[in-house]
Amino acid sequence: MDTFKGKRILVTGGSQGIGKGIVIELWRLGANVVTISNQPDEQQKLKSEYPTIETACVDLCDWAATRKAVESLGVFDGLVNNAGVAIIEPFLECTPTSFDRTMSINVRAILNVSQVVAQKMIQHKIKGSIVNISSKASKAALQNHVAYCASKSAVDSMTRVMSLELGPHGIRVNTVNPTAVMSELGRRVWADPDKSRNLLAKIPLGRFGEVEDVVNTVLFLLSSRASMITGVQLPVDGGFLAT
Repeated sequence: MDTFKGKRILVTGGSQGIGKGIVIELWRLGANVVTISNQPDEQQKLKSEYPTIETACVDLCDWAATRKAVESLGVFDGLVNNAGVAIIEPFLECTPTSFDRTMSINVRAILNVSQVVAQKMIQHKIKGSIVNISSKASKAALQNHVAYCASKSAVDSMTRVMSLELGPHGIRVNTVNPTAVMSELGRRVWADPDKSRNLLAKIPLGRFGEVEDVVNTVLFLLSSRASMITGVQLPVDGGFLAT
């Protein structure tokens, strides 16, 4: 894997779970990492372990405040749009509030943050990379995930347009589409064998993803080793979508 020495990378939602794994590995590989989220306590924990990681706290649902915060952070070589929310509601019970919040965090925030970061990349002639964290849920229906599935499909579609329009500036844009991932939260969610059995049966490799599986894929897409890859939705799903 390439080192990222001297590169500035912004990661949204980078204070826990997959985002934290991405932030720490980028830091380990020499990047100047900035993470932005609305979880000050988790950010403080991260900062206490890794003092050189820069943090910023903002509610990504707030368009103006997010834009102001990202503008203030300067110029970046790479961006990982990792922040997201999954509100579990059946189709017939999905509320406007749940749907709007899901779209605001999972889709609109990517548009907002990416506009600011990409514009500065263009101004400074940086041939950067943007990675959006999507999901297998953009490609396959998941029970009781109507808002989440819709949001991740939107992320995939928006990514393709971003790659088309930013490509002439040398900026690559891709998504990573994981299956269930065994972050701390994922382990709690899928700890019940009765719940996990059906999903595992649909994964040819016979296991859920680990945080490092997603982290390594994100790092590859950020790196120069993926210099000819853009507009791609890359499953990290153990073959789930192949069945």
